[in-house]
Amino acid sequence: MNIFNFLKNGLFIGGNKDNLIFEKIINEAYLECSAWEKLNWFQLKATDVKTFLEKVVPLNNEQKLNFILNCISYINEGRKRRSWSSNDISYKKNSIVECFLKQIFKSKISLSYNDISKIFYAFKFSNGFGSSNDILSWPVKILLNHAFKKIEEDGMTKEFKNLLLIIRETINLSSIYYQKEAIQIIEKIDQQLYASENKSNSIKPSYFVAVDQFGNYANHFIENVEAGDRSKWFSLITFCKKASGSKPSSKFCNEIEILFNDLGPEKYKKQINEWLLYLAAMKERVEEINTGGHSYTEIQFISTHNTDTIKGFIWSCIHFHDKTTLYNISKVAERSFRKIPGKGPAAEAIGNACLFVLAHAKGMDGIGHLSRLRLRVKQNSTQNIIEKYLHEAAIKQGVSIYEIEDMAIDEYGLQNGQSTYEFEGFKLVLKIVGIGKVELNWFKPDGLPQKSIPLIIKTKHLSELKQIKEISVQIEKALAAQRNRLDRMLKSNYTLTGTRFLKYYFSHGLMCYVTHKLIWVIEKFSKSEVAYYLNGNWRNCKDELIEVEITEESKFSLWHPIVSSVDDIIGWREFLNRHKIKQPFKQAYREIYLLTDAEINTVIYSNRMAGHILKQHQFNSLVKSRGWKYNLMGAYDNGINSDFASLELKEYGLRAEYWINEVNNEDAFNETGIWLYIATDQIRFTDLNSGDVKELIEIPNKIFTEIMRDVDLFVGVASVGNDPNWVDGGGIRDFNAYWQSYSFGDLTEMAKTRKTILEGLLPRLKIGNVSTIIDKFLVVKGSIRTYKIHLGSSNILMEPNDQYLCIVAERGKKDVMENIFLPFEGDNGLSLILSKAILLAEDNKIEDPTILSQINRK
Repeated sequence: MNIFNFLKNGLFIGGNKDNLIFEKIINEAYLECSAWEKLNWFQLKATDVKTFLEKVVPLNNEQKLNFILNCISYINEGRKRRSWSSNDISYKKNSIVECFLKQIFKSKISLSYNDISKIFYAFKFSNGFGSSNDILSWPVKILLNHAFKKIEEDGMTKEFKNLLLIIRETINLSSIYYQKEAIQIIEKIDQQLYASENKSNSIKPSYFVAVDQFGNYANHFIENVEAGDRSKWFSLITFCKKASGSKPSSKFCNEIEILFNDLGPEKYKKQINEWLLYLAAMKERVEEINTGGHSYTEIQFISTHNTDTIKGFIWSCIHFHDKTTLYNISKVAERSFRKIPGKGPAAEAIGNACLFVLAHAKGMDGIGHLSRLRLRVKQNSTQNIIEKYLHEAAIKQGVSIYEIEDMAIDEYGLQNGQSTYEFEGFKLVLKIVGIGKVELNWFKPDGLPQKSIPLIIKTKHLSELKQIKEISVQIEKALAAQRNRLDRMLKSNYTLTGTRFLKYYFSHGLMCYVTHKLIWVIEKFSKSEVAYYLNGNWRNCKDELIEVEITEESKFSLWHPIVSSVDDIIGWREFLNRHKIKQPFKQAYREIYLLTDAEINTVIYSNRMAGHILKQHQFNSLVKSRGWKYNLMGAYDNGINSDFASLELKEYGLRAEYWINEVNNEDAFNETGIWLYIATDQIRFTDLNSGDVKELIEIPNKIFTEIMRDVDLFVGVASVGNDPNWVDGGGIRDFNAYWQSYSFGDLTEMAKTRKTILEGLLPRLKIGNVSTIIDKFLVVKGSIRTYKIHLGSSNILMEPNDQYLCIVAERGKKDVMENIFLPFEGDNGLSLILSKAILLAEDNKIEDPTILSQINRK
């Protein structure tokens, strides 16, 4: 039975007489209001309606209660309608009833517990639609004021306490649309409940706002702590709610230390770390909002009402400098800056609070995390904050930013890339086996390998084992970050003294895994050698031993092929292949870009990378990963946020700029108004201080080649020419000619390097007897047809008529390069080309109907 039919049948409403009185009053009010001029029905005030003052206000308590329940029933029936017209009589009457309902609570009326309970359940069991069905679409706040008044008069009864708990639980389920009101009401209920149980305690209860996952999680903890500690947590939460602004004051830091010392600093720190871990792992909450017949999706990570409170607790960690706390703060920072589609960073204010604590931590651990985050976080504003903190730390230490980042690298207890732990006679060896890859291997007391974790270790040393696994994760992240930092360092002229090189690179437990695989320029007393450390000795590219003494007088810098002859570059490439050395990034095989005649003639700009059509979001991600800055271009008024991507080269007083334009074509933008595609234009360099454009011949060779290499990467990855579905998927018809020319056109420098590697690689591969390299293609002879795989785009033509073959790479498929030696860490483009070649070499075994239909089509 419908709840309102149930009410009308006599439980709440006083019979047909009351119903008739209600209907008569509403009709009279409608006639009265309809006679007014320029009436806004939505903003109607009951106190302006004569009928309300003369017919409703004089009603006695019982009549007013019945009138309230009739109002609820009437409004509920109206809410079932899917649309309203402002000229609709029902809409106008509904507006009258709603304003009467709110005002009648403010008239002279005395409500008992039973009356309040009846009204609340009438609200709760309304069955309108969308957000109109939310409990807070009713005047719950006004009703609660009557409840609080009754409690003040008669005391908190068991029935009232249970009712308040039910109301609190119901409000806690309210949608984001009513979040602010829900917070206020829940706090008032909590204060009433706490005051009734702690009459002698002057501290009011203070919880997180329970409208996000973290609020519920933290409140559950607080509700279950010992009674003596609960009031101390209330004091901490109350204090942290005041944590507004971008950074804490000295007064804030001093006062919160006093508060958590009262609780116990170790107990406090342990709980804060649990909260940090929860935040770092937390996912967004996705909610469908339906209001007024309109629906939309709301994605929320942390409620804005909890942001300041969380900031306050994170700021309190400025008093803790241990590795665990700082690492957990760095995890929360990275999570906070992760983007929510259409909204930006998930919790930028919380992320910035984390950066502040890391920057002001004692020692170098916090700076180390900032250095890693600089390579992970993509937002321009965040990059600027991190660079500011690193610069301040460098000035404080009297060193450069490069040096401060060197000093901040943690060794994690490693020696030569590994460490050993002993438990109950067993040994656990943690060993770096690749960039971003650490292995944990067990050994029995007799030294033989143990495949699984020994049972006694699981039983007695689970917490220590968990800590070691966490360290292995940190090592994987740190090593990947340092590899990327050193790769970027090839743009610089950074030189280390021998003692700094020995401490922070060569003998460093973590860094040695990377630095021992790189080629170095070693200078001493004006004598320069290019050398590689192999099997305990320094060698040149001819394998000749080089005597190197690492002292304060010797200087070490990363070797760049741009400074060497072609013969020396070839020599180092042969050295790597001869000794099966895989470098952490391209160094010997690094692409080189020299000024062309065309660029000398244009004087101040290069068109070498102009005229490409790129996927804008992919381009944005790539430029940020290489340290460039860029703002997405939008398809709206003044939507062009930036005409170029830029990289500041402060060491040289230069800024590199890669100019772009939006591809304005029909609906070529996403749901947030961002253009899907951009067209590339010039590359130029400007003076960082004056903004004057520099002549290309003035740009140092190393800088020119590194900038061109970055841009070649952007084009090589983000070009629509790499998309095998571009034409079939519609693409943009006007640019299909570009797709064709890029897909099978001249090779870029990166593609030329790929060609060089393939020439040496093919004879060692299974497909070598059916594959050859001809011009810009890897040609594979299958059983059915012969295929030409472009060495740049990896797109395929089939002989004899150059028919296009579309093969889309499968995500998550095993990398074919896994067991193939390369002299540097993997090339995704090369991996894709080889995977297609291996597939097509045995085209008679292909089962995919989409591929077969193309191959068999003559």
